[in-house]
Amino acid sequence: MASYNRVILVGNLTRDPELRYIPSGTAVSEIGLAVNDRIKRGDQWVDETTFVDVTLWGRTAEIANEYLSKGSPVLIEGRLKLDRWEKDGQKHSKLRVTAEKMQMLGGRDGGGGGGGGARGGSSRSGGRSSGGGGGDQPQYDESEYMPTGGGGAPNDDIPF
Repeated sequence: MASYNRVILVGNLTRDPELRYIPSGTAVSEIGLAVNDRIKRGDQWVDETTFVDVTLWGRTAEIANEYLSKGSPVLIEGRLKLDRWEKDGQKHSKLRVTAEKMQMLGGRDGGGGGGGGARGGSSRSGGRSSGGGGGDQPQYDESEYMPTGGGGAPNDDIPF
């Protein structure tokens, strides 16, 4: 049976990005994302917020740390990953998103940059990376990062 693991989220950061480097020198950043949804309960519309933890790797993590802050709007595309660990004899698990693409949203003065972004590469290491939260983590080549929307048109010309 085939499976598909793809997540696309648009929301606002709940806290400033936390940048660190694993022993191999790869940047990793943890962000919290609040995603709002309006649902109808009876005859009233109610806002429902979902909080999602997202992990960014490589240059994408560094860009997020440099340009994003609490409240910044962002689009994340990635995959779900279940982290498992044991602490004090107690087993824990947490479902999070490992980002493969990140697009900053909002205007230049609206917090979040002028529509620039970063794209992660598709190569992955076959082994475990130490200090990266366990499991196989993507390894990126900086040459694979390409800014989006850089066709020479200013961001003001984008119709949305």
